[in-house]
Amino acid sequence: QVQLVESGGGLVQAGGSLRVSCAASGRTGSAYSMAWLRQAPGKEREFVAGISYRGLITRYADSVKGRFTISRDNIKNTVYLQMNSLKPEDTAVYYCAFNGANVVPTQASLYDYWGQGTQVTVSS
Repeated sequence: QVQLVESGGGLVQAGGSLRVSCAASGRTGSAYSMAWLRQAPGKEREFVAGISYRGLITRYADSVKGRFTISRDNIKNTVYLQMNSLKPEDTAVYYCAFNGANVVPTQASLYDYWGQGTQVTVSS
């Protein structure tokens, strides 16, 4: 089992910045990828960004490229999502996800474990 705990969500004005974090614990194995997905009310969960274990592979949704940056600290087993130039359409619950095969898929169904989610609200 792997436990994921997110933190850092909140309310921010459009154009502002926010950083969310996710700490992994438990039986993570020796190499795993991490990702952030989000879900807005009435919408399906969508991929935002993902990163492989050594950071050699990063992927971003087109809607966040150039504004969001994913990074990780393997000593702390923590992944971060730095979000800049936030827009009201970024408002959603942001979920941290874990993939034990160290691949970075965009499909939510291919992630093995999930955090509880953290709310990010961007006001106009």
